[in-house]
Amino acid sequence: MSFKDEIERRRTFGIISHPDAGKTTLTEKLLLFGGAIQEAGAVKNNKIKKTATSDFMEIERQRGISVATSVLAFIYKDKKINILDTPGHKDFAEDTFRTLTAVDSVIVVIDVAKGVEEQTVKLVEVCRMRKIPMLVFINKLDREGRDAFDLLDELEQKLGLSVTPLSFPIGMGYDFKGIYNIYEKNINLFSGDSKKNIEETIAFNDIENPELEKIIGSSAAENLRDNLELVWGVYPPFDKDQYLEGEQQPVFFGSALNNFGVRELLDCFIEIAPSPKPKMAEERLVKADEKDLTGFVFKIHANMDPKHRDRLAFVKIVSGTFERNKPYLHVRLNKKLKFSSPNAFFAEKKEIVDTSYPGDIVGLHDTGNFKIGDTLTEGEILHYKGIPSFSPEHFRYINNADPMKSKQLYKGIDQLMDEGVAQLFTLEMNGRKVIGTVGALQFEVIQYRLEHEYGAKCSYENFPVYKACWVGTDNNKSEEYKEFIRVKQKFLAKDKRGQLVFLADSQFSLQMTQQKYPNVKLHFVSEFE
Repeated sequence: MSFKDEIERRRTFGIISHPDAGKTTLTEKLLLFGGAIQEAGAVKNNKIKKTATSDFMEIERQRGISVATSVLAFIYKDKKINILDTPGHKDFAEDTFRTLTAVDSVIVVIDVAKGVEEQTVKLVEVCRMRKIPMLVFINKLDREGRDAFDLLDELEQKLGLSVTPLSFPIGMGYDFKGIYNIYEKNINLFSGDSKKNIEETIAFNDIENPELEKIIGSSAAENLRDNLELVWGVYPPFDKDQYLEGEQQPVFFGSALNNFGVRELLDCFIEIAPSPKPKMAEERLVKADEKDLTGFVFKIHANMDPKHRDRLAFVKIVSGTFERNKPYLHVRLNKKLKFSSPNAFFAEKKEIVDTSYPGDIVGLHDTGNFKIGDTLTEGEILHYKGIPSFSPEHFRYINNADPMKSKQLYKGIDQLMDEGVAQLFTLEMNGRKVIGTVGALQFEVIQYRLEHEYGAKCSYENFPVYKACWVGTDNNKSEEYKEFIRVKQKFLAKDKRGQLVFLADSQFSLQMTQQKYPNVKLHFVSEFE
């Protein structure tokens, strides 16, 4: 295959939703179609001892939530599909925002009973801002839920989407009969038998055909005809160019748990979804078919394998081909590195690959060279941007609970901070360590991982801080700046990169500080250097 063909057959996308809408389950079912796994494990079901393929951290298995973004790939109908399954839980939103910098399109999963939830709103906003093409999958149709038209209205109002249904449910919950596939003009009947991996489809070009009554019964047939007439009257026909521009969002209905409606989604997706797109660097726009390699690190995962203290840096390839054992320039460190065992991910297996193409995600073993946002090239100085760090909202002192293990504790904290799990601040006054996170659940994850992966125990102590702001100034020799440093000394800390941070203890003191020292700039977002 030529280089261009390899790019054309790649589809790299993320699955986003509110927790519990069925994102991980959908990921599993997509893998099932790709033949990448044999049986899918639902996240919550205790009868099946097999947990979801994409959740590999112990704490995820216990709580039935996805904490880390995982990368999964499979081949379907000769297309190479890379899925980034993101955590839906809002405490891990930062991880999800970073992942969105590495995808070319997105599938949004909505729960039929709950409709649009708060976390979905935030994530979709980011996608809209970046004009990422979105496809919507309305899930759990085998349960009682809301009317399909109500849900479509809500997608338009709450998410500001412009939707067009490409499939439509026949009944719902107890009377759920199946789905009419508008895109392929056929009917998929629901048997409710979850043991069947894939349901049968009946081609149905003409919904006026009296056969319809025989198949689904007369009242369901009449309802379906009325509904479809409404769909065609109200919603615009599907327009692929508009979808690619991020201006129209096709909607599919189904039940991921029963593997129903998933094939329709996947078949349509591989036809319409974009292959790898150009990406903007600070210096210029980089196209996928350029021959020189460029790529960036969007995630670092420590201890993929508890037996080895390894870190894996996930690199999204933007252009060129990545070859094993070839030296590449690490732009921030300005040094050449080569990688003898780059990993690709096929379902739950990691494989060493010789060549990877644009759109692929490669895992590189890392001994501490990488930070999130780093760029690799063949020599050109490029910086990919758009991976910010947000001002944390929860703060705690971190104390060593076992003095014999202080080395392990600091190494563990260091590595977890590199991963972007949380942010570490060191107080200027006494050198005490404070951890800041976006969500409170992260403290539990950190404590758990320090103990189980590094053998270090820590305890937390409350630290009343309202916001952390990065301090900037045009003139650090000015009297005003010196006075700020003197007066606010006990509220100052350094972050991991040595930048000065002001820890305001209340909204009032933050406003007073801004009034008193107008030339000292306080920022809520630190762009990664």
